[in-house]
Amino acid sequence: MTDSQATLVEGLARVAAGDREAFRLLYERTAPKLLASARRILGNGSAAEDAVQEAYVRIWRHAGDFDPRIASPIAWMTTIARHAAIDLARSGPEKVSAASATFDAELAERLAAPFAGGDPLATSRLSTCLGGLEADRRGMLILAYCYGWSREELAGRFGKPVATVKTILRRSLALLKECLGGNGR
Repeated sequence: MTDSQATLVEGLARVAAGDREAFRLLYERTAPKLLASARRILGNGSAAEDAVQEAYVRIWRHAGDFDPRIASPIAWMTTIARHAAIDLARSGPEKVSAASATFDAELAERLAAPFAGGDPLATSRLSTCLGGLEADRRGMLILAYCYGWSREELAGRFGKPVATVKTILRRSLALLKECLGGNGR
């Protein structure tokens, strides 16, 4: 066993014990390899990052299952990343689009209600801006802010990690604000 492998084996043992600093170091040493593996499968940097994020969640939860007699630490972690990437690829954009498409009609009704008797341009503008978002982003925003779904509920609905849902919501709101002229215009 090389020094690098021994360091990773020790790091996984510490991660299994809940050591966050060991997890950070493990991430720094292995993330580029896991990201490259996920990118080869998904062909998309953003999707690969989501898969690697999910892989590290799995590594955190299952570090105690690692057995250095069966595989090297990097092989074990790469396998987890590959499985996360394959899971993400199988979920596919059509699954996400189908999940959010059913909310588009309801969106039109809900958007009209707050502005009834008010500025029709505001409703049209908001609808246009929401329509410019990808279907999964639009669906998450609608479920979160019109229906009050939690990040955990959204993660289950869209098959994404909670942290990814949080990032998607934050970025989607920023895009929506920009589209609506959120710079005080």
